[in-house]
Amino acid sequence: MTTSAIPLFRAEAWHPKGAQRLAWTVLIYNVAVILWGTIVRATGSGAGCGEHWPLCNGTVIQHSPRIETIIEFTHRAMSGVALIAILVLLVWTFAATAKRHLARVSVVAAAVLTFNEALLGALLVLLGKVAHDQSASRAVYLSLHLANTLLLLAALGLTAQFLSRTAGFMRGSVEYRSVGIALVGLLAMLFVGVSGSLAALGDTLFPATSLRSALAEDFSAKSAWLLRIRWVHPALGFIAGAFICWLIFTSAWKGRNRKLAIGVVVLLGIQYALGFADIALLAPTWMQIVHLLGADTLWIALVVLAARVCLVPIGCPDNQCRA
Repeated sequence: MTTSAIPLFRAEAWHPKGAQRLAWTVLIYNVAVILWGTIVRATGSGAGCGEHWPLCNGTVIQHSPRIETIIEFTHRAMSGVALIAILVLLVWTFAATAKRHLARVSVVAAAVLTFNEALLGALLVLLGKVAHDQSASRAVYLSLHLANTLLLLAALGLTAQFLSRTAGFMRGSVEYRSVGIALVGLLAMLFVGVSGSLAALGDTLFPATSLRSALAEDFSAKSAWLLRIRWVHPALGFIAGAFICWLIFTSAWKGRNRKLAIGVVVLLGIQYALGFADIALLAPTWMQIVHLLGADTLWIALVVLAARVCLVPIGCPDNQCRA
C-alpha cells in the first residue's frame, strides 16, 4: 500500500465533501426510483412479480419474463440499490461530521423513512393493492406511500443541504425563524402531492376517451369515487401555490436566498403548465412522469429554501449570511 492510500477505518477516508457529493447523488437517484415507480403504476405492472416480496414470482432469476415483470422487477432492483446507497450515506455522514451536526439528524430520518418505504411497498404487493385493484384501502396505502416518499426526499434534501453549508450546520449554532409558517406551507404541498397520487390512480384505472368526458366524469354521481375527487388536486394546488408565493415574497425574497426563491416560483409556474398539459392530453404515461418530476423538483427546492430561511446561523442579519 502506498503512503497516499488511506484505510477506510481512518477518519480521513470519510471527507465531508465526499459525503456532500454522495448526498446529492443519492437524492437524484431516489427521484429516478420514484419516477420508475410511476411507470409501474401507470402501466399496471404492480402485479408483475405476483404476490411475492422481496422475491419476484418466488425466484431471483426470471426466465422469459413478461414486460410487466421486467418493469416491476427493475423497480425492486432500483429500490434495493437506493437502500444500500442510503445506508452508505448514513455511515459516511456520521464518520465525516461532528456529534451535533444537523446532517446526522436528517440522514437518520432518511434511513428510517427508507425502511418504511420498503414496508409500505411490500404491503401494497402482499395485500394485492396493485394493478387494477380499485379498493378504497389501496388509495389509503398509496397515500401513505406517497407521503412517506415526499418526506424521504425532504430528509435527503436536508442532509445534502446541511452537508453543503459553511455555517449554521451544528445544533446550537442556528436560530429559528418563521418555522411555523414554513411547516404549514410544506404540509400544504404534502397534501397536494397525496391528492395528485390519487388523481393519477384514477387516470390509470379509468382512462378517459376525451377531455370533455373526463371533465364530465369528475362531477357525475355515477362516476367512481376516485374520479369524483380528482378536482381536489388542482384546487389544492392553487391554494398551496398562493400560500407558497406569499411565503416566498414575505420571507425569502431578499439576501442570498433570492435566487433560490425565484427558482421555486419558476418551478411552481412550470408545474401549473405541466398540470394543464396533463389534463389536456388525458394523462399519458410519459406526461405523468414529467409532471411528477416537476413536482419532486419543486418539493426539494422548497424544502431546501425553507431550511435556508428558517435555520439561520446565529448572528446573521436579515438573511445575509451564507448557509
